Amino acid sequence: MRVPILAAASGLAFSSFLIVSPVFGQARPGERVDANGMPTTHSTPEEQAQTAEINKQAAAEAAAVDPQTNANDANYQAQKQQYQQQQQQYQNQLENNQAQQQQYRDRTAAYEGLRARYAAERAAYRRGVWPDRERWVIVERGDNLIGERVQLLSGSRVGTVIDTAHAPDGDISAFLVRLDSDKVVWIDTADIRYNRSDGVLMTNLEAADLRHMADERL
Repeated sequence: MRVPILAAASGLAFSSFLIVSPVFGQARPGERVDANGMPTTHSTPEEQAQTAEINKQAAAEAAAVDPQTNANDANYQAQKQQYQQQQQQYQNQLENNQAQQQQYRDRTAAYEGLRARYAAERAAYRRGVWPDRERWVIVERGDNLIGERVQLLSGSRVGTVIDTAHAPDGDISAFLVRLDSDKVVWIDTADIRYNRSDGVLMTNLEAADLRHMADERL
């Protein structure tokens, strides 16, 4: 009786294998199968040809785009460098202009500070009487007097104009004069007259007063 039972068991197992095997080998809907009906992931020659053609076209397009991209990048870098150079040039000009303006403000502030300190003392200085006004006139805004000589009422030369200070409205308010002794002094326009025909400035202050004024310090 044992042999028939084993045969029956073997037959049952074989039948189960025949039933189960198709389940594991069955392809899902839409999946490619080989000649034996088993699923496969291999592309067909037609698909491989299509893939190769797509890759070839993509490579050609990339090769055409790269030179244009490089050209655009080079143009951008050149424009960027030019812009940076222009910005630097503008910044340098701005800083130079600001430095000049600061220098001018410093000179004007120095004069104003100095004048404020000895304004009361100047009121006591001796001043002579101006000569004929037909020749000697009050200095005007447009007069360029840098380098003009300065003399006393007596006619003696006392120094040379090296700079000017201006009021907010642009009028000349004072002259920086280098005395012949090599000292420098600010002289108000009220103490100066100008002979345009001879190009000479004259002050009604005395030489001793000018030297004393030159010794004043901020």
